[in-house]
Amino acid sequence: MTVIHASLDDSTGEILGFAMEQLLDAGALDVSFIPLYMKKNRPGVKLEVICNRSDEKKLLEIIFRETTTLGVRITEARRAVMTRELRKVHTPFGPVRVKRAHWQGVVKASPEYEDCRQAALRAGVSLQTVYQSALTRTDIEGEMTE
Repeated sequence: MTVIHASLDDSTGEILGFAMEQLLDAGALDVSFIPLYMKKNRPGVKLEVICNRSDEKKLLEIIFRETTTLGVRITEARRAVMTRELRKVHTPFGPVRVKRAHWQGVVKASPEYEDCRQAALRAGVSLQTVYQSALTRTDIEGEMTE
């Protein structure tokens, strides 16, 4: 894994948002903006991009093209991830995909936002209602999805 960092104090939100989209579309695993104060107390953001080493060169090209940075810091990193699976559970509001993750006895579940959003709009209920309904059904064997 590679982590690319750049400190920016002269970019607009629109420029940063566009850069994030480009980086994610090009294979970045994660893109974050972290608020910080730079020299002379100027507010800025730290751009952090996590990627596979094989994608580093093309992501650097996007960073230099789409942001105002003149240089970046690159570090190698190790990564631990939980095993994930996507299951479809059936709620009173319609089907919802739920991401289930496992690691050494730790189990987590997270309903997919867009599925919950659409079900809430269709049913005229709150997003939280659909979300909770999907979570209570994660112990039920749902259908595997791709």
